[in-house]
Amino acid sequence: MGKTRVILSRSLAAESTHDLPDTPPYKREYSVALDNIRSAWNVGSILRSADGFGYAHVYMCGITPTPDIEAVKKTSLGAENSVTWDYHKNTVAVVTELKSEGHRIIALEEHDHSIPLISTSEQDISSPALLIVGNEVTGVDPHLLGLCDAIYHIPMYGRKKSFNVAIAFGIAAYILN
Repeated sequence: MGKTRVILSRSLAAESTHDLPDTPPYKREYSVALDNIRSAWNVGSILRSADGFGYAHVYMCGITPTPDIEAVKKTSLGAENSVTWDYHKNTVAVVTELKSEGHRIIALEEHDHSIPLISTSEQDISSPALLIVGNEVTGVDPHLLGLCDAIYHIPMYGRKKSFNVAIAFGIAAYILN
């Protein structure tokens, strides 16, 4: 099959990003709370997408692994260094505090009161806002849903009822941006 060749050297790759700003120009102040996400690879992927969409902060809560875990770092490809993040044991406490500070609280969850994400308008999402994504199996904690200003879902057309949490976050981040 031939030899593998390195197309970009490290020095050339470093030069190509030299003119980029140190901090992205955020259109809005969005953050995301990861409520008991089990998979380190999903967390790393969410960090990478959060960076790509200009999210200001990632709150890792409950059993969610942090970038102290090698699998998170490996998947995030350095995004843990460009998006601020912190860890909190209790998601409800973090969300309650952010709500009291004026954040609009949004959850991504299939729920009796959720509306299709694609039906949001710019007026629906004010800044600052916190998007909550939940556990891959159990979803967003019901106590958190009670704190939400809005609950959105991604319409599903196949047999499965949900997307992978990292994919779902990417879809939501794109639509909300």
